[in-house]
Amino acid sequence: MSSDFVQIDEPGGIDPTLDLFEEIERLKVDRNAIILAHYYQEPDIQDIADFVGDSLELSRKAADTDADVIVFAGVHFMAETAKIVNPDKMVVLPDLNAGCSLADACPADQLQAFIDRHPGHKVISYINCSAGVKAISDIICTSSNAVDMVGLFDAEQPLIFAPDKNLGRYVEQQTGRDMVLWQGTCQVHELFSEKKLVQLKVRHPEAVVIAHPECEPQILRHADHVGSTSSLLRYVQDTEHEAFIVLTEAGILHQMAKSAPGKTLIPGPPEENCACNECPHMKLNTLEKLYLALRDLSPQIDVPEETRLEALKPLERMLARDLTVA
Repeated sequence: MSSDFVQIDEPGGIDPTLDLFEEIERLKVDRNAIILAHYYQEPDIQDIADFVGDSLELSRKAADTDADVIVFAGVHFMAETAKIVNPDKMVVLPDLNAGCSLADACPADQLQAFIDRHPGHKVISYINCSAGVKAISDIICTSSNAVDMVGLFDAEQPLIFAPDKNLGRYVEQQTGRDMVLWQGTCQVHELFSEKKLVQLKVRHPEAVVIAHPECEPQILRHADHVGSTSSLLRYVQDTEHEAFIVLTEAGILHQMAKSAPGKTLIPGPPEENCACNECPHMKLNTLEKLYLALRDLSPQIDVPEETRLEALKPLERMLARDLTVA
């Protein structure tokens, strides 16, 4: 994690008799604030949020909001993205240490050196990256639109895809394009066990397997449906199947259970006997920290203006699907 992250104090000084849900609702009105939460947040945060979504949906919502304050219940790169598209709004993150293993594994200076070794390549960066990486990219993508973003470039145009090699490999398979892949991975999605997955399929032959494209190839080959977090949610809602083995961060199960009651949801098995299918960074945010962030308007997210302006260009190309980028 970047060395300029600062650990905030553990929640303290909160009156234990307070109803945090009521207080958060009151403060939202007082601050003219909106709470954006990722699907991987804890259930209480998802339930209090004004909007819950995946990276693409949250990017669009952040760009469109008329709130004065954005409380971003997610990880650091997501809050940075909200600030990039909203320089005049205050963006707060409940815990500054809520980082991302994938983003941290692709420092901007190292990616720039990688780009320099591949002259003539355009750079497509997955939104799970820092503002510095966005600033040296030609276009940003999410797992929802990565195939479409690659399709904006002429077939002869050589491409670099960063930072997730598994998503990049999946996009290569879907598009038939060869890309130079940065060798990054998500610590949650790379830890699912193929052996345990096969055992689960034997025990639950009625269950269909759904997986996020950040998973390793040996996991994806067992999947009946591969898609972004929102795509997985829609698949559970809209198909006639009644049981699902879900291979992504376990936080999405809360929304799946709410939107498709009665369906059986089986979390994907990690390699070890641990909660490795939960993102430790996402789970740093708590309802108490969210309340304090809204009460104190801290910690705030800021992006240097020069970096922000450069990072805004590829984000806007994604949001507008600007065909001139190619």
